[in-house]
Amino acid sequence: MAGKSRGKGKPAEKAAEKPAEKPSAKLAAEKPTAVVEKPVEKPVEKPKEEKKPPKVKKKEKGAYTRYKVDEKGLTRLRPYCERCGQGYFMADHGDRYSCGHCGFTRYKRA
Repeated sequence: MAGKSRGKGKPAEKAAEKPAEKPSAKLAAEKPTAVVEKPVEKPVEKPKEEKKPPKVKKKEKGAYTRYKVDEKGLTRLRPYCERCGQGYFMADHGDRYSCGHCGFTRYKRA
């Protein structure tokens, strides 16, 4: 048991075999260091893009589009939703009315 050691330590023989310098240090000492310049690339000019016209925002329709004022008074142009109640107008889609709040659809009579 002279060659083997117990515990966490390494045997004395293997510790003596380790080289004093790292192999990478030897290679660096043998090869001269030369600075290699990379060729400078000219920036590639992109073709100029045509400017897009700015987006036109739609104006919200006011309450005046849902009512008509007559001599008799105020007239509603579109019906209220039957499920949601007053305050929720139904959208007019030509052949039907539909509520944007709950999705209720009422078809017009032909």
